[in-house]
Amino acid sequence: MDRIIFGDNQFFGVDHLSDDRARQKEQRFKDTGEIIRVLDMAYDAGIRTFMCTTYARIGEICEHIRQNQQKYAGFKIYPCMPYAHKYANAVTEMGIAGALSHFTGQEGLVNTIARGSKAVVKRDAIELMQILVDTEMSMFHGVETGVIFLQNVITDLLLGLGMHEFFGEFAKYVGEKYNSEAGFITMNLPLLTETLLAQGMEKPIVCASINKIGFRMSGTVAENEAILASGNVRGVAMQVLAAGALGPDEAMEYVSKLPGVESVLFGASSRGHIEHSAELIRHYSNDVATLSDVG
Repeated sequence: MDRIIFGDNQFFGVDHLSDDRARQKEQRFKDTGEIIRVLDMAYDAGIRTFMCTTYARIGEICEHIRQNQQKYAGFKIYPCMPYAHKYANAVTEMGIAGALSHFTGQEGLVNTIARGSKAVVKRDAIELMQILVDTEMSMFHGVETGVIFLQNVITDLLLGLGMHEFFGEFAKYVGEKYNSEAGFITMNLPLLTETLLAQGMEKPIVCASINKIGFRMSGTVAENEAILASGNVRGVAMQVLAAGALGPDEAMEYVSKLPGVESVLFGASSRGHIEHSAELIRHYSNDVATLSDVG
């Protein structure tokens, strides 16, 4: 994975510090052209990976990239699925079985799962997962997707329910079907890493909140640092600024020098913030590389 990954929270109007700014962002990015303009800023800053949820307008962005392949040479998108709001709204309108039938076109399969034995449910649920992955991935044809992430809503639900075999099935399917590695987003880095290793995964890719003060981290900062330092996981650090509690310099220095963090994920909506964040990550990452070479 690239060292720097550009995220998409700002396009949803996410701002942990100001509701007014959140509303302004939401209004601004109703125009897909504005999203593309910000992605161009990130590309100009040397960032080549965009990590995003699979909401409908990402299809428009993928089409723009397909039509301008020379302009976006080396550009990758890491899809994060499923887009929870889409499914939640559908469940509210149609119920669980109705929503699954709607998105998969497999009413018979859904009905079989609903009335089947435990063995049948497990087998058919894996097939249903594969169909849903294909549905989500349909918009990304012709676009490089080196890693496909499972959203934390589903990751942590499966983790809590003890349905750990689905992690392996997901990884196997995206590897075979899309030639991509599986990534898992979680709010519990220590437990998920332990679980994935127990499932036989070697150095799984895990995206989690990783920051200096433990913001939205399960377990202590020291426990998370130990998991990362073990060399058993490829970490992607998100929420590195701790919702603004940390300054950019302090935050990027911490995660960039942290053993086990392979990539740093951040979102921004202005050229200045994008360039400054990228420069900080590169600066502190180079410091680590220099110290390693000296050692």
